[in-house]
Amino acid sequence: MTTNTHSGGDFRTRAREVVLAAVRGLVLAVVTLPISALCFTLTLVSVALIPIGVGVFTTPWILGGVRNVADTRRRLAAEWCGVQIPSAYRPAPEGANQWTRTYALLRDPAVWRDLRWLQVDMTAGYVTALLPAVLLLYPLEGFVVAAGLWRPLSEFGGYWYGFVHVTDQGSALGAGALAAALLLLAPLAPRLLTAHFKLTRAVLGANQAELAERVKVLTETRRDAVDTSAAELRRIERDLHDGAQARLVAMGMDLGTIEMLMDKDPAKAKQLIGQARQASVEALGELRDLVRGIHPPVLAERGLGDAVRALALRLPVSTEVEVEMPARADAPVESAAYFAVSEALTNAVKHSGADRIWVDVHHAEDMLRITVTDNGKGGAVVGAGSGLSGVERRLGTFDGVLAVSSPAGGPTMVTMEIPCVLS
Repeated sequence: MTTNTHSGGDFRTRAREVVLAAVRGLVLAVVTLPISALCFTLTLVSVALIPIGVGVFTTPWILGGVRNVADTRRRLAAEWCGVQIPSAYRPAPEGANQWTRTYALLRDPAVWRDLRWLQVDMTAGYVTALLPAVLLLYPLEGFVVAAGLWRPLSEFGGYWYGFVHVTDQGSALGAGALAAALLLLAPLAPRLLTAHFKLTRAVLGANQAELAERVKVLTETRRDAVDTSAAELRRIERDLHDGAQARLVAMGMDLGTIEMLMDKDPAKAKQLIGQARQASVEALGELRDLVRGIHPPVLAERGLGDAVRALALRLPVSTEVEVEMPARADAPVESAAYFAVSEALTNAVKHSGADRIWVDVHHAEDMLRITVTDNGKGGAVVGAGSGLSGVERRLGTFDGVLAVSSPAGGPTMVTMEIPCVLS
């Protein structure tokens, strides 16, 4: 009894896997074919329009959509069949003008691999996705024909089921027998669906050279993060030594002098007490500034949105802040984003000559996107020695990117993106 129950459970499990594979394959075939065809067609049209300038604006947007389609297929491959498909897209270019961004995307091998995959997905990919459904649904069609559907069809010269020409009940039973034989192949449906995703991986997956390049980029960003952290620790040590520590030492000396003068010269002792009190106030202020530079209390207590608003309130330039974040990101991501925004705002105030600044912070599709825009004179670049190069290194630690659009005469737009999920 136990053996029969166990066998029945295995049969139900296998039957469920077959049906699930058939349904998933049918969805892939029916839904993704028009999507792949649309993406491929739009890409061809957009690239063709680049010489006249229109494609420069549409191509990055369309290629972003193609990447989303490819990433969705990667996710389905992993979730449905356990097939991991690696990706190795190059980071967005430092300069954010449309020509640079477009040509950088077109030079990315991963983009061309996506386009080749769209062609395969419309042909061989469509067939391999549809086969699991065919193995299950076509036998059912044969059973329906054998059960009596052949009668109305016989009025139109019969019906071909596979290689069986159904014209009467005898040939209908032959179609039923063929359907039963084909049904024995239905357990292959999950394997065929896996074969579809393996075909996808063969075309869409990154090769070893591209993965090695990606690892190299991540290694460099991690090394920059370590160097930045070491420099930050040295700065904190220097600020403590030259600032609060020096004032505290002076306070100690003043208190010793006050102790000696308390009986001999009370007036002088009173004066020194006032100086010591002022030194303590200044030391406390320096310590607060130092702590704020390490991790602002408002950031820890109220999150990135309110911390950026607090930054804006301290600026001498009119600044508008718009925040759309339904929840909070991880503390390291918030800290990186906060200091990146702080540096971008500082650059705008010091160098742009702007009288208005706009900050937009929002989260969508597992990506934190921040833009800092000013109406200044423009000309901002990401280069050695600039504050923006430090921002780029900080974001790179989290696989984030920085893009700057700053034509002569302005406006300047600094865009930052960090992959993250909200808590």
